[in-house]
Amino acid sequence: MDAIVIRNLVKRFRKSTIRREYTTLKSELVRWLKGQRQRTPEDKIYIEALRGIDLTIPQGKTVGIIGRNGSGKSTLLKLMTGIYTPTSGSIEMRGRISALLDLGAGFHPDFSGRENILINGIILGMTRAEIRARMDQIIEFSELGDFVDEPVRTYSSGMYARLAFAVATHVDPEILIVDEILAVGDEHFAKKSMAKMTEFKKAGKTIVLVTHDLSTIERWCDMAVWIDAGRVRGVGNSSALVEEYKRAVALAEEQSMALGPAALAKDGGALPQVMAAQVNEPLTGPKVSPHLRSGSYEVEISSVRFCKPSGEQLQEVDTEEPLDICLEFMARRPVEDVGFSIAFFQNGTRVYETSTFIEGVALPVPLPPSGVLRMSLGRVGLLPGSYSVHVRAHPKHGPDYDLQRDLHPLQVRSSLQDQGITRPPHTWSVEAARAVETEAPRAAEL
Repeated sequence: MDAIVIRNLVKRFRKSTIRREYTTLKSELVRWLKGQRQRTPEDKIYIEALRGIDLTIPQGKTVGIIGRNGSGKSTLLKLMTGIYTPTSGSIEMRGRISALLDLGAGFHPDFSGRENILINGIILGMTRAEIRARMDQIIEFSELGDFVDEPVRTYSSGMYARLAFAVATHVDPEILIVDEILAVGDEHFAKKSMAKMTEFKKAGKTIVLVTHDLSTIERWCDMAVWIDAGRVRGVGNSSALVEEYKRAVALAEEQSMALGPAALAKDGGALPQVMAAQVNEPLTGPKVSPHLRSGSYEVEISSVRFCKPSGEQLQEVDTEEPLDICLEFMARRPVEDVGFSIAFFQNGTRVYETSTFIEGVALPVPLPPSGVLRMSLGRVGLLPGSYSVHVRAHPKHGPDYDLQRDLHPLQVRSSLQDQGITRPPHTWSVEAARAVETEAPRAAEL
């Protein structure tokens, strides 16, 4: 069973349009009353923190989320906990959630530690009786002693962290979400909190952890998720994904690549490709040979991902396995006449092609500014070999918006020994031949 299911999750923030000059309350009020508010080109500019996240986290798994600063990790966690609401897409959390996000979040500075334990327990869905029954355990774990009855504004950062962790881990959550808060505190507390989380892990709880400590991800997490520029760049084995991430960061440093805020960059400011087949970096027209990519880019296919139905990305699939092909798109203007095509090629031979026009798939009119188109194959059906998936965004008639050839490789494997390109579903059976009268007819008697 899955604990967290995220589909095409997008989060945008409106860019600040505060005037860069000193004004008075009176002058601003007069300007508003006269309708003289000065609109700027930035009024309709949005910062896109998450750009179509598809992710499934199984129940009982410990998942580490990695990525550079500004990639959208904390925004994703705040969406999981309900602090933010999605701009579009969906997120489903199955179970009681407890979170450790910002230090002291949810604490009232003028209330004592004991009072804040009660308030936070109620917020997290516990009854007063349940909180009182666990109050002594929480206080003992936090090691606050007599300070538990002092206002929390008098606490140090370490005391804040101990109290927050004690509350979050003693309310019996089914999903625990942690965002770097364990970096605050001394070595004794770090060991104690890690032991508590290990206890959670053994109990089959789901843990989602954001940290820049890659060794913790490798050593402690069952799987990892790499987020960069608001997109999922990889999901899978924690050690393998951490190594891939390290190679990408090293390559960026070698190229002296400036990594600004991801959400503000035109192309997401993403890390360079380590392996095109694995990282699947969004490509823009000018960076790619016209032979490989062309179009007007009024509708742009920003990335193509091959996934299991669970959401885990892959680049190799078995003949008999299902496969989802996810096309992330961006519309630079309202477009009504648009369709998407997907084609499989091998050594220049078109194996199969279809489109939303051919199959009568109804797309939103006009196309939204961004989204994900998913084509689900119940069974791949291709024989082992290397294939290239060509994708197109195009009108029903006329030049392409975005045509991408030979940019998205897919490897198919199989233990079977069939020959050719495709493997149609089939069965074998043997039927006994019908009895045939072989005796020659007798001559008519005279």
